[in-house]
Amino acid sequence: MKTVSPRLTLLTASGVCSLIVLDTNIVAVTLPSIARDLGANFVDIEWVVSAYMLAFAALLLPAGSIADRFGRKKTLLWGLSIFILASIGCGAAPDSLLLEIARAVKGVGAALLLTSALASIGHAFHDEVERAKAWAFWGACMGVAMTAAPTLGGLITESLGWRWIFYLNLPVGLLLMLLVRHAIAESRDPQSARLDPWGSLAFSASLLCLIWGLIEANRIGWDNPLTYARLSAGVLLLGLFVWVESVQRRPMIDLQLFRHPRFIGALLGMFAYAGCAQVMMTLLPFYLQNGLGFSAIASGLGMLPFALAMLICPRIGARLASRYSPASLMAAGLTLVGCGNLLSAWAVDHGGYLSFALTTAVTGAGAGLLNGDTQKNIMACVPRDRVGMASGMSTTMRFSAIVLAIGVFGALLGSHTGQNLEASLKQETGGQWIEQSHFIATRVVAGDMPGALSQLPQAARVQIEPLAIRAFVAGFTTVLWVAGVLALLGALLVGTLMRKPIPRMATARPVLLE
Repeated sequence: MKTVSPRLTLLTASGVCSLIVLDTNIVAVTLPSIARDLGANFVDIEWVVSAYMLAFAALLLPAGSIADRFGRKKTLLWGLSIFILASIGCGAAPDSLLLEIARAVKGVGAALLLTSALASIGHAFHDEVERAKAWAFWGACMGVAMTAAPTLGGLITESLGWRWIFYLNLPVGLLLMLLVRHAIAESRDPQSARLDPWGSLAFSASLLCLIWGLIEANRIGWDNPLTYARLSAGVLLLGLFVWVESVQRRPMIDLQLFRHPRFIGALLGMFAYAGCAQVMMTLLPFYLQNGLGFSAIASGLGMLPFALAMLICPRIGARLASRYSPASLMAAGLTLVGCGNLLSAWAVDHGGYLSFALTTAVTGAGAGLLNGDTQKNIMACVPRDRVGMASGMSTTMRFSAIVLAIGVFGALLGSHTGQNLEASLKQETGGQWIEQSHFIATRVVAGDMPGALSQLPQAARVQIEPLAIRAFVAGFTTVLWVAGVLALLGALLVGTLMRKPIPRMATARPVLLE
């Protein structure tokens, strides 16, 4: 059996994770182009994002168990195969429904890839100093990928078309498959927990019902019985998931940890960070293109203040960690996110890019402080023999928060844009085109202004287009206000809960991601 270089393993596994980060964040700037090309409304566009995130978040925990039981190298190859085939399906999709299905399949591949890549890095490095350096390199790769994604997405969309965002995963994926075969040693965990199909099914179904209810409410109405049924089913299935985990000998999630305020605070910190800051990588390009009229590539470049602040500030946070407690740093990061979102709401309301860029940099700075600390603080609250579970919980919490935030903020954006447009049409046109307001609003929010105005005569288009843009800007302002207030509430809660002592069972020594 040949010896595999740990550094080559690290480079390959980091490349796999970078591909996932790129794919997760690169799509945002292409969504308006997809909406125009496929004639999709905002609900369809939300599902393009959410189908991927939903499959990803729901399968992270069972994917970790699959990698441990059947082999990390084998799971990487399975994941890459699924990811590549689904990418081809995304690029070739003739309509939004098939694109959404392909994106969901792609999320399955991404979950298998992330968990097995992280486990491969943990297995390759045994010395704690070398392992810390390995995770620092991995984190730097993730930061570069996240920073480059919006600009790269805009460049590809403008020069080749949005479908090539997905097609280019084919050569990259094949190269990574070749590297995995030669640079990753097969490894398993013989003591890994059994697969938990009932817990996985209950959790996945709960997320699906919740996001289904939130997104489809914009189409069928919040007072529709189906909306109530879907949201209620999501809550009930979440309760079922908790019960399933409580009766297992070695569950995916150790519910005993939820007795400790510090662990709850660390999880809430991750949820607030992902739901109020990281989700902005998806939402902000909508304002740049729909509100300010930027092209896809200009929109990608316009995201650089946010992305660069998010890349730089983890280094500042690492230096501050020696002076301030985790509770203070987490609260400070969420406070920056909250203030950044509130300032961005003001900037959007007053128009212009410069003020918007400066205020989103504040949000990015807060996100950068939180990006590493959230994971680290969750890991510090669990015993060493359960770090795999903690890693899975942390990542699942991150992507669950993003998918739920997209549902909630998307619902707010769609409903407030529709309400503002309806009010403007009543005031400016005497209600002449008010029956078209819902159709116009859903297309405008998706980024398809030509499609939104396609059913109107030319004279009416000139009058209604600025009203539609103004309605969208007002709706986006509401989203930023809500995100800002929620982040500040999160700062208060997390800062209070995380000042409690670490659970006794986890105080033996600090832990690192496995």
